[in-house]
Amino acid sequence: MFPQLESAPYKVTSPEDVKYNCVAWAAGPGEVRRKWWPAPSPFYYWPVEPREETVAGFIRAFGELGYAVCDAGDLEPGYERLAVYAEETDTPTHMARQLPTGHWTSKLGELEDIQHVGLDQLNCRDYGRVVRFLKRKISPAAAGSR
Repeated sequence: MFPQLESAPYKVTSPEDVKYNCVAWAAGPGEVRRKWWPAPSPFYYWPVEPREETVAGFIRAFGELGYAVCDAGDLEPGYERLAVYAEETDTPTHMARQLPTGHWTSKLGELEDIQHVGLDQLNCRDYGRVVRFLKRKISPAAAGSR
């Protein structure tokens, strides 16, 4: 599924788990008790209405968590970044969260969580590519627990 992942360093950081998805994992480790998606279903959590399965809808949802659009995924001390993957149709497909090391962490569907060096490692037909970056200031309390 991820042809570029096999040729670059990555490591599995947790076992398969169907309780949460990549968007919940991007929202933070505290969100792994539920799946996040804007589908009109009681099985998915979404923090804002209307539930829009668009990049703009994801930006609004993560704006509720303090994230704002930024230009790049470069490591910046004091900030946490997210990458939004989408298809050419502007439909989001995946999210990744930057770690304090500058590497990225992703939940691969219902499979495991991984740590990967580059965002291009997950570019593929199913995930598309990164189309938007978001960032928020890390609170002092969160920085101490990282």
